[in-house]
Amino acid sequence: MSKPSSSPDLPKAYDPSVIEEHWARYWVEEHLFDVPTPQSTQDNGEKFTILLPPPNVTGRLHMGHMLNQTEMDILTRWHRMLGDLALWVPGTDHAGIATQMMVERQLKEEGKTRQELGREAFTQRVWCWRKLYGGAILDQMKRLGASVDWSREYFTMDDRLSIAVKEAFIRLYEQGLIYRGAYIVNWDPSIQTAVSDLEVEHEERLGKLYHIKYPLADGTGSITVATTRPETMLGDTAVAVNPTDARYSALIGKKVRVPLTGVNGGHDREIPILADDWAKPEFGTGAVKVTPAHDPNDFAIGQRHNLAAPSILDETARITLLGSPYNGLDRYAAREKIVADLEAQGLLEAIKDHTLTIGLSQRTGVVIEPRLSLQWFLAVNKTPNTGGKSIAQNAIDAVESVNGEKAAINFTPEMYKKIYLEWMNNIHDWCISRQLWWGHRIPAWHCKSCNQITVARDTPTHCEHCNSTDIVQETDVLDTWFSSGLLPFTTLGWPSLTSTSPMSWTPDPHALTDDLAAFYPTTLLVTGFDILFFWVARMIMLGCHFMLDVPTQDGSKRALADAVPFKEVYIHGLVRDANREKMSKTKGNVINPIDIIERFGTDAVRFTLASMASPGTDIAFSEARTEGYRAFANKIWNAARFLFMNLDRAREAGYKITVKTPTNKLNHTTEPWTLPEHTPLETRWIFDRLHAVSVEVDRALANYRFDEAANAIYQFFWGELCDWYLELVKLRLDFTEGAEPNPTTALTLASLTGVFESALRLLSPFMPFLTEEIWHALYNQQPPAKSIALTRYPQPGDFPADPVAATAMQTMQDLVTTIRALRKDLGVPEKEPAPINLHGSNRIVALADSNQDMLVRMARVNSMDFPAEPLSGTNARSTADFDVAVLYERQIDVAAERERLTKDLVKYEKGLESANRQLSNESFMAKAPAHIVEGLRKQHAETRTLYDKTKSALDALG
Repeated sequence: MSKPSSSPDLPKAYDPSVIEEHWARYWVEEHLFDVPTPQSTQDNGEKFTILLPPPNVTGRLHMGHMLNQTEMDILTRWHRMLGDLALWVPGTDHAGIATQMMVERQLKEEGKTRQELGREAFTQRVWCWRKLYGGAILDQMKRLGASVDWSREYFTMDDRLSIAVKEAFIRLYEQGLIYRGAYIVNWDPSIQTAVSDLEVEHEERLGKLYHIKYPLADGTGSITVATTRPETMLGDTAVAVNPTDARYSALIGKKVRVPLTGVNGGHDREIPILADDWAKPEFGTGAVKVTPAHDPNDFAIGQRHNLAAPSILDETARITLLGSPYNGLDRYAAREKIVADLEAQGLLEAIKDHTLTIGLSQRTGVVIEPRLSLQWFLAVNKTPNTGGKSIAQNAIDAVESVNGEKAAINFTPEMYKKIYLEWMNNIHDWCISRQLWWGHRIPAWHCKSCNQITVARDTPTHCEHCNSTDIVQETDVLDTWFSSGLLPFTTLGWPSLTSTSPMSWTPDPHALTDDLAAFYPTTLLVTGFDILFFWVARMIMLGCHFMLDVPTQDGSKRALADAVPFKEVYIHGLVRDANREKMSKTKGNVINPIDIIERFGTDAVRFTLASMASPGTDIAFSEARTEGYRAFANKIWNAARFLFMNLDRAREAGYKITVKTPTNKLNHTTEPWTLPEHTPLETRWIFDRLHAVSVEVDRALANYRFDEAANAIYQFFWGELCDWYLELVKLRLDFTEGAEPNPTTALTLASLTGVFESALRLLSPFMPFLTEEIWHALYNQQPPAKSIALTRYPQPGDFPADPVAATAMQTMQDLVTTIRALRKDLGVPEKEPAPINLHGSNRIVALADSNQDMLVRMARVNSMDFPAEPLSGTNARSTADFDVAVLYERQIDVAAERERLTKDLVKYEKGLESANRQLSNESFMAKAPAHIVEGLRKQHAETRTLYDKTKSALDALG
């Protein structure tokens, strides 16, 4: 037990800005959430491990981040307070494209380019930028109170993780799963690198379809092709028609001259007309030009027909064709000139409006250029040369249920499992190279003598194929998502190293590190749908592939269920504006969470997000709602001040005050509350409510129903604890000077303090700052733990359930609210007491009689009588359990009362008609479960009672 030594002190006004900064700093400085590796995997009970989706090092906090981190923090704090070994690993992604763009933008302002600096100097410049600005988003996380283990903070370009990335690449290469080849990729001409399909956004735009005449080489006529990109005709190597298209069957095998391709005054190039099913007779003219180096479908045609694939656009999407009048022109400028020249030569047959689907780079917004390029690929559907299944197949098996057994990875909402599987079952090889300078440089060296490639862990001195020393390292870096896809196991020590020096390291990817043994697989991934394929799928692919080779702690082969990177995936919705519009800078509706926090406090913003967060549902963020939860926090603050004031009065009156110390179940279970027989009704009821809300919150959080958990706590804290219990305990607090301590007062004080302290712990994961401040104040800055977050989360078994008290209190609440409504209708002055008549069962009468003090305080009743006959009239109200009348003389507006009763009568009539229809429906009655039928009959009986009473009251008016 912990005994407060002096009066707790809370300022009169609740100011979140003061307390939040203090506790955010305290949690970090005290390393409260650091998790050392346990000595044994059996130590400290269950594990809860969760990995932060790494924000870009260039990023700043947005509402999506805050929703994600609020949900993760609630779950982590909840598990920690349940006694689980809760590890939340934070970190940032080096964000290859975004960071390089950011630094290049700075250089441009200085009148410099990265090419002028050179690769090494530019890379150093990026590291300097990261040191100055890269920690901003993690600093914001600290300000928000995220309960992560900051001692484990990672950055994907750290030495340790860079070693892991290199090892992963080399192992995949050695297994025959990484190869280099020339394929069509999505090319961003602005940043001059390949980007993945997932980084391309598609947009419909009104464009043009150009019909161009290609003269037959034998001079006998021409064939008209249809294209949306006339500038690429400079790289055409064929014209394709469908083999079933009778219009062109006689032309197959002939050659045409490609207009405008003559260089330095030479003749236009000649290319064949070939048959291919890709050409659609219904599209355009039915004949299409084939440009294998600048269109993925044309590339496939070229492969089928062994066509050449000349590139005519450089890295910046400018024409590169020496001797051509279009050389050096931007693709769109070249298009204008080519169209004009075709028209001048009479070769432009028509230009028609045509709706196009344009690919735009997510990073820069420029139009993507399909481009033939030498890239590195990961073969996801190929069997490794070491045996086993392909990377993709393992990732599919991990989420499939086999023989009715639970899948190794489960999705919430479940619909995302189907979406994931559809993508995985149609997945193509992954282009993992990027033409950047910032990132993990590919550990491959090209030999200028034999053109072979050497892949090595350490920098080689010669070519492993011909022994030449004339070798140069690959300039490409790895896709950022490659390194991010490894994080669930690389952040836990994979691969085991004998040395962590980047210049000298001996990795053992088959060894089990202590952290991997303790924390892998991680428990849960909380993320948004937008990176389901970017990150989630790739973590599953890479995790299953690499961790299947790492034995379990007992040395046995790891099963797929133990190789997955996480057991659960929870996909949350988007945060939209109050009108449910997606936030965008263009619309001007972006909400900066820091601005909202400064106005309302972090706790209020967190609670707003939690109260609206349910699986598969987007959040329409409302400042009005946040303002309401700011008022909720203020209500709790004032309730704490009420408690502390009464603790002061109690000490002065000679009462000894103790507060139960809530221990975490890691050590031992808290002794449950027991209540003596003379405990007042409201105290027995509030403990029953604590029991019930503990059940509800645990159930809701286990199912990611943050909204249901938050709303259950809100209703308990505001509606039951503050609005009812705090008012009712005033009846039991007797601090008469000179009098002996009253047992009822002592019991009430102990119960009030215990209930309030338990409610703080219940609320703590949702509003960590407010609860931390009040909880420390309750213990007069001498608490039993360093933080409320390190104590036990309230469990149903901690509090006595009392269904009898719950039923009785519900009846008393109904009686109080009915009397209050009657008083208002009758115009009884608020502070003026009035007598009542109450008619009901013996239970109701006895309950009201024994709790008259409750009615006096809560409903301003000064006396009561219990007539044997039912009550009616304008001063009476009827419920299914009782009739009550307030005895107050006032002129009644008969017409208004008649109107009200008539409306009620119509409502009850409709209810009876609906119930009768169902009860008389033989098919429904035969199929409906018994409890549904019983409930319907009970509802019918209650509605009939209310109908009869209302009819009597209406008749009494005449």
